[in-house]
Order: sequence, then C-alpha cells, then structure tokens
Amino acid sequence: MATQSLELKATSFTLSVLHINTHDISAIAADLDRKLSQAPQFFIGAPLILNLSAIEQHYVNLAALKQLLTDNQLIIVGVTSANDDISKQAKSLGLAVVKSGKQAKNMPAPTKETKIIKQNVRSGQQIYAKNADLIIFGAVGNGAEVIADGSIHIYGALRGKAMAGASGDRNSIIIANSLDAELVSIAGQYWLAEHLQQHCSDQRGCVRLNDETLMVESLPQ
Repeated sequence: MATQSLELKATSFTLSVLHINTHDISAIAADLDRKLSQAPQFFIGAPLILNLSAIEQHYVNLAALKQLLTDNQLIIVGVTSANDDISKQAKSLGLAVVKSGKQAKNMPAPTKETKIIKQNVRSGQQIYAKNADLIIFGAVGNGAEVIADGSIHIYGALRGKAMAGASGDRNSIIIANSLDAELVSIAGQYWLAEHLQQHCSDQRGCVRLNDETLMVESLPQ
C-alpha cells in the first residue's frame, strides 16, 4: 500500500494568550516595545492567540495589529473573544477564530492530573504538564524551562524559568524550595530575575497572583 502524502492527527502544543486591552495601535506599540525590552526572548517565536474581549465594542484594524506583532517576531495564529467584525477580519487574514472559555462553557472540563518528574531539569530542557500540575523532585537549572497548565511544585532550587497557569488558570501557583529564577510567570503575568529578587532572596516561597500582580509569600522552613 502506498504511503499517504498527509495524515491528520490530534496533538497538543503550548499556546500563550496575549490580551489586547485597547484598540489604539500606537499605545500597543509603545507597551510592546517596553515589554520586549524587559524580556526579549519571552514571546519571540512562540505561537500566540490574541484575546480581544476588552475591545469587543470597538473597531480595531486587525491587519495593522497583526503586522505590528509580526514585525516584532511574534507569531499570531488566531483570535478569541472577538466580535463579529473582528472575527471576519481574522478569517480574511487567515487567522483562526478560537472559542473562548465563556463560549465553550458547556464543554466538559478536562480532567486535571499531576505530572511528576524525579530528576533535575538541566539547561536546554523543557518540561510541559498539559492540563496538569507539575511536581519536580529536583532542581530546575539555569536555561531550563518548566511549564504547566496548573501549578508547579519544585522540591529543589528554581534557577531557570517556571510558567504556571499556561492555559490561563489564574489560581495556579509556583512553589520552590529556593527561588532564584530567571523568570516566573502565572497566567501570562511574569517577573524577571531582577524583579523577583526585590521581593525575595533565594528563599523558600510561593508565587501567586494577587489581582493583576504577582506576589511572593515566604513558606516555613
């Protein structure tokens, strides 16, 4: 039997969601420059979904917005929570229109699991726990990345990057025996090493969201 030229298979990838809170392209450009200067490698090359719920009642030039983001090496694959006009623009630009959590509220929630790693995560390695919490019995070294749709528990030192709530779960947390990270992120809100060090110094702690801001709570030894 001849091999088929293509096959459609179900799989999963990490998609970050970029929330657009204004229809003012110049304001978005200014904020984007500032964020990329703080963390130039955080978004570059990663596929992004644009959440447009904050501008549902406004017109936005989606082609100009897409061009702005593309010029900054951001890869836009679709939009969510968009009104009918923006959805039409998205389809004309070849972007996917993704159902938001509100639109998909009748769909069964995925079962949350726990992924356990019993080793150190070394530089260049990436661990992703889809629809799951991530528990690591070991250290996360510089240059390593650990990502989870749920919470992340590290029973060792966190020196690399940890991104919890990757699918938007704002109740996710990051716990580590020693917080000396290059980057911590929960549901898209992130701190770089410099900001983290202002709130803790190589201590055992819990990173969580307080409204729109990250905070660190010390844990008993």
